[in-house]
Amino acid sequence: MDDRRQQPFAEWLSAWNAAASLFAPFAIRPEGSGAPHPARGAAGGPLMPVFPNPVQQAVDYGVDAMQRWFLLLDVLRRRGDQFIEHAKQGKPPVLTFPHEVVMDGRTLTRPCNYVLLHILPGPDAPTDPVKRPFVIVDPRAGHGPGIGGFKPDSQIGAALKAGHPCYFIGFFPDPVPGQTLADVGMAEAAFIEHVGNLHPHADGKPCVIGNCQAGWAVMALSAVRPDLMGPIIIAGSPLSYWAGVKGQNPMRYLGGLYGGAWLAALAGDLGNGRFDGAHLVGNFEKLDPANTYWKKTYNLYASIDTEAARYLEFEKWWGGFFLLNGEEIETITDDLFVGNKLASGGIIKNGRRLDLRNIKSPILIFASFGDNITPPQQALGWILDLYDTVEEIRSREQTIVYNLHHDIGHLGIFVSSRVAKRETAEFVENIDLIDLLPPGLYEMIIQPKDPDAPGADLIAGGYMTRFEPRTLDDIRDLGGNTPEDDRRFATVARVSEINKGLYETFARPAIRDAVTEPLAEWLRLTNPARAQHYLFSHLNPFMAPVEALARWARDNRRPVDAENPYLKAQAMVSQGIAQSLDHWRDRRDAAVERLFLSVYDSPLLQALVGLAAPGEPPRAPHVRDEAFEALFEKRMEEIKGRIAEGGLLEALFRVLIYARRREGALDERVFQMLRKVRDERDVAERPSLDRVREVFREQVFLMQLDEPAALAALPKLVGKGQQRKELPAVAERILAASGPLTADQRARLHQVETLLALEDGAEIEARLRVLTLGEQSSTTAAAAAAAAIGTGTGRGRAPANRKVKP
Repeated sequence: MDDRRQQPFAEWLSAWNAAASLFAPFAIRPEGSGAPHPARGAAGGPLMPVFPNPVQQAVDYGVDAMQRWFLLLDVLRRRGDQFIEHAKQGKPPVLTFPHEVVMDGRTLTRPCNYVLLHILPGPDAPTDPVKRPFVIVDPRAGHGPGIGGFKPDSQIGAALKAGHPCYFIGFFPDPVPGQTLADVGMAEAAFIEHVGNLHPHADGKPCVIGNCQAGWAVMALSAVRPDLMGPIIIAGSPLSYWAGVKGQNPMRYLGGLYGGAWLAALAGDLGNGRFDGAHLVGNFEKLDPANTYWKKTYNLYASIDTEAARYLEFEKWWGGFFLLNGEEIETITDDLFVGNKLASGGIIKNGRRLDLRNIKSPILIFASFGDNITPPQQALGWILDLYDTVEEIRSREQTIVYNLHHDIGHLGIFVSSRVAKRETAEFVENIDLIDLLPPGLYEMIIQPKDPDAPGADLIAGGYMTRFEPRTLDDIRDLGGNTPEDDRRFATVARVSEINKGLYETFARPAIRDAVTEPLAEWLRLTNPARAQHYLFSHLNPFMAPVEALARWARDNRRPVDAENPYLKAQAMVSQGIAQSLDHWRDRRDAAVERLFLSVYDSPLLQALVGLAAPGEPPRAPHVRDEAFEALFEKRMEEIKGRIAEGGLLEALFRVLIYARRREGALDERVFQMLRKVRDERDVAERPSLDRVREVFREQVFLMQLDEPAALAALPKLVGKGQQRKELPAVAERILAASGPLTADQRARLHQVETLLALEDGAEIEARLRVLTLGEQSSTTAAAAAAAAIGTGTGRGRAPANRKVKP
């Protein structure tokens, strides 16, 4: 700041110091000649008058409150200047990790504003070239990129700590003119394919993490390119936009109350063909007015001595508003937010239907009951939209795993250090196990590790993970829509199409003719989300004294004692304000829900949009895919034809499946022991993880199709002599990793030893008839056979004891 501008404030502070010294003779000093003067600041600042309680407490609180107010204004000033400087730099990703550009999407044949970055590992934590790379895709939902790695305890940090090469897909502030979501998808596919080519010797295809809105993009890309990537982690991502629980998820009603997607088209036209991401941020902030308008700033004010750096770090990302092309936001609102076409298979591009059932990569879904933007119902509801039974999931060879947090909020899923150290770290640690799980539906359970438990030395970190078989009933138990609710949202979709057509026909031409780029830029600058940053920056002349006042406050800081009654009263007043805003939010949300239900439950409105026909379902019913069924039957016959083919690996998996038939959950200790056994072999003999996954899944199907024949073929798969003796021992070693073997497991391993000792085919067949006497038939044993490594049909299992979080 200019010295001449600071001169009046320096004179004022000098006058304050002089006046304060007049009270020195009356100041109360503690007993003892060595005690410091209580009226002097810790840094030797000006003397302050000291009065007996309660006057002294009031004075102390007043000084502290004044200093905190000066420091708060200074942090807001620094936030505004940071906002302006960040914009001048081109709004680079707010990553705390060094990185380099690998591919720029603006140079592709169909250019877009996306970019692939390589996260550079630190010299003290090099990456392992054999481990699969991780690719983090950040959401383009109004903010800039970087949420996946803007502090050490993050998704990027967890991947690097585990030794995985790490890449990041971000984007630039302005979209390329004419770019579409299809262009973005092609660029992301090129990026991920390039990452795979950079790591040809990695043990598995790249693991891709899609955060928030990037999650549905990753799912759609995996459905179009099933063989492109390895496991995918979908964190806080909405996939079934109509789903939710009455009284808890009001955001899903807004599209209906706004009349559909026409407002997104209007906002894009007012931006001269570009949609301002600040509108999306504003919608997020309206969900929690207490935090937006009071708690966030008050918490900074109350803890101004410790929270400034964290606040500025977060605001650098939160205030980095990015743009989308009008066509992009219209596609998102038409097909996803309002139309809910992603889960229903209603998106058709270039004559090809986007069907999430085509995904072959294992899917790990992370959601939270505390997430008011993407509740678990929206994260998991697509499974109910696509499948009637878990058997259908298996027939599609899909592995779906979900993990539900009890209370973390939407942003906490990505930025919370607590989540990064527990859930994210366990996702990374167990990603190869997830890749190996047989088709089915599972819940991932994370618990603190018992150091005295069997196999605890096999587990890295402080937690143990297990995978429990689940059914569609478990997802239904979380709560969701009734058929009447679905009909209401289907009515919204029809109304949206009508209003969008009216807007395009009668209003859009005139608005596009009237809007110029200077007008669009003026509208963006005056958006309240941006204007607040300019208001508290150095551009505002009324902020000129703030820097000097804050410097004085820091030099003479006198934080009040935590037991000060005025400070406690301040906290009580703040709590009352927050509760009042929460109460207002609850009343508002309840009114929004009542209005939505009353409007879209109207039989007249439903009839006008063609949804009131007797017996007509609000959603298209599941239709048999006879072509897929024929392909599946052909594949099963091909697998069954290879029942006598293979070697020691195939035999080992059959034995493990047979021994664990009656077991349900699988924890990571079994997998870690399996990996240890594999690593003990010569490098040239070690099968890749992709090969292990392929063999294992085929053996699961074989044991489902014809378990007796698969067991009878064991002597053909294992060479005579030592291998036949070692096979049961290796299987026992792997099974014992999670604890002592059960009596049933030991009996089954003994049966395998008996089979391997036989040479004559007739003897083997006779022995199998004895072993399988009283067992389930091959048809009804499908569930138990699949349960060998943690799969279950689930119909006989009691619903999960989980209630919808109030």
